[in-house]
Amino acid sequence: MNLNQVTLPCADLAASVSFYRQLGFQQIVSSPPRYARFECESGVTFSLHLAPCLTQHSDVVVYFEVEKLDATVAALKARGIQFESDPVDQAWLWREAYLRDPAGNLICLYHAGDHRRFPPWRIS
Repeated sequence: MNLNQVTLPCADLAASVSFYRQLGFQQIVSSPPRYARFECESGVTFSLHLAPCLTQHSDVVVYFEVEKLDATVAALKARGIQFESDPVDQAWLWREAYLRDPAGNLICLYHAGDHRRFPPWRIS
């Protein structure tokens, strides 16, 4: 089994589409006013779906791996993207930076390299 699709709720589709385009994702489907789909470099896709009754942030975190995390975060900040935290080395050997999309979904931009699939504590 492979994960191929995640759909994120949003209250303002146009604002969320603009946000993810600013992050550099390629939009491959546009079905306003309710839906949009984006493609990652790996071919994995994610979607936005209009959910006007969002009440509060969920505990879901969406992770996007970036090869040059610090440079990417600096470039996004220069474009006006606000981050909740700058890149930080974590105990689990990932470097992570956090931000929220316009709907309040928590996004983690990270770099893990081989540690994503093969951490030293991987179960054999």
